[in-house]
Amino acid sequence: MATLSFHSAEHDDARVASLLDRFERRVDATPPGMCPLAVQEAYLEACATQTCGKCVPCREGLPRLAALARRVLACRADADDLETMRSLATVIRDTADCAIGYDAAQAVLEGFKTFSDEYESHIAGRECQVGIGQTLPCETLCPAHVDIPAYIAHVAAGDYAAAVATIRKDNPFPTACAFVCEHPCEKRCRRQIIDSPVNIRGIKKFAVDQVHADQVPVPKRLPDTGRRIAVIGGGPSGLTCAYYLALMGHKVTLFEMHDKLGGMMRYGIPSYRLPRERLDEDISAILSVGNIEVINGKRIDAQSLDEITASYDAVYLTIGAHLGKKLDVEGCDAEGVLSAVQLLAAVGDGKYPDFTGKRVAVVGGGNVAMDCARTALRAGAAEVNIVYRRRRLDMPALDEEIESAMAEGIQLFELQAPARIEVDAEGRCTALITQPQMIGPVRGGRPAPVPANKPEKRIPAEVVLLAIGQDIDSFPFSALESDPRSKRFVVNDELRAIGFENVFIGGDCQMGPSTVIKTIAAGKVAARNIDEFLGYHHKLPFDIETPAATENNRVPTGRVNIAERPARERAVDWCAVEEGMSLEEVVQECGRCLRCDHFGSGSLDEGRVQYV
Repeated sequence: MATLSFHSAEHDDARVASLLDRFERRVDATPPGMCPLAVQEAYLEACATQTCGKCVPCREGLPRLAALARRVLACRADADDLETMRSLATVIRDTADCAIGYDAAQAVLEGFKTFSDEYESHIAGRECQVGIGQTLPCETLCPAHVDIPAYIAHVAAGDYAAAVATIRKDNPFPTACAFVCEHPCEKRCRRQIIDSPVNIRGIKKFAVDQVHADQVPVPKRLPDTGRRIAVIGGGPSGLTCAYYLALMGHKVTLFEMHDKLGGMMRYGIPSYRLPRERLDEDISAILSVGNIEVINGKRIDAQSLDEITASYDAVYLTIGAHLGKKLDVEGCDAEGVLSAVQLLAAVGDGKYPDFTGKRVAVVGGGNVAMDCARTALRAGAAEVNIVYRRRRLDMPALDEEIESAMAEGIQLFELQAPARIEVDAEGRCTALITQPQMIGPVRGGRPAPVPANKPEKRIPAEVVLLAIGQDIDSFPFSALESDPRSKRFVVNDELRAIGFENVFIGGDCQMGPSTVIKTIAAGKVAARNIDEFLGYHHKLPFDIETPAATENNRVPTGRVNIAERPARERAVDWCAVEEGMSLEEVVQECGRCLRCDHFGSGSLDEGRVQYV
């Protein structure tokens, strides 16, 4: 009997799957600054390899579309080629049998709109647009453009003070960001081509744990200019702006409505995530620059703004977004219904709520909702439930925040939209009534929920916390132009208020509620723009030399993640939840950095971010 030769398609698929995993990691590490038409052409090439060959539009059309895309990319195409490409893509989209064909064509048609300027540059100018060119991924994607490879190299060398100083060159909150930054710098880290992104935040946390920020001297202030600037708002954006302006030699007066500085870092982030004494280290270092006068407990209104505008050479308004949005349902004014902002602000003032024995429902799916839920648990709540109208997959909160909350015993009710709040005869909240949802078509980049044909759900709750967004209190500044819907202040490209010569606006009140690092970046930009407005172009000195790059470690190595204290311990106190890396772990993690500032595009002048 002849032996059968069996060729396993499953075996081939397994080998291809391994290659696809590598391909996926490379796509995830796509460098910022690439020509979008190059990315689109590569996408088309990949799509063409997937065709099954059954239908002509996909089998013949996609390779031809890819060839036209290569012609455009090479700057050899003309307007007729572009029209041919558009017509061909339309035919493929409308006649291909399956998504492999019609989705690829749709991506091309959408690209004509999204990248219209780049197409025009390639057709008419025969070149990419100005600014196209790979940049250092981590440094570019950090809103403050911190020199990340440099401070990782300092940590690897054991020079933690130099690491803190290097971070502070572009971000005066090394400690706060070590605890709470959402680390966008890791998103396209090239290390994931080999294994997974470097734990950049974890390395930063190790550095500030070894040498506290207020133990590292700040740079010497430049000579006094005699110029006076008022900064209204002592949050991350206001303090950052004050720091750089003071270093430039300007005198700064900082007005803050609360008794303490820190803004939403103090009054919006619980102490178990950002211990107050650690936040104070950053603030103390900032104030050590000198030339910064702090006036606490001062709420600015339209009249006092006019007086300040007339008395100072420039004003930076950064009042944050301290109003919680309300839920427009029956019973929303019941006793026991609080906004997330209201709760977290009280905790920031040291006024801890007592939810002993109460059931708490938190409405929302962002990081603030996670903070509220975990705060309620630590305030003694007998039960905490998070209610979100979309799926967990759609939640804007960081995955690690969601996982930490659930590990502490908090339950998530997904696809549940608040319908009303049940109230007893005394006007006290007794339950949150929700209408089940089903996920629907994508709108605005996320699948939109629609009511499902299911009975309402009753979630018992004596406390309902609303974490559904924040508003800007723009009313006291009615003279400033603001968007009537979002209440955000409107500014020009220089962050200058419309109709005001010397008033600059930035942070959450201008761009909407955002992350700590983005508001820090806004303060940094504002300081530079104010300096230019006053007729200067100061260059702040920085003389710390980056350690020389060593040969890359190319051996695939697991990522060291920051561990948290056991859930049963951390859920009953207000102490920091995270544990730091050990020396061995941080050395290994630093060794995974590929030093793209030396070996990659960052080694070229045009590959570095141009600082504002």
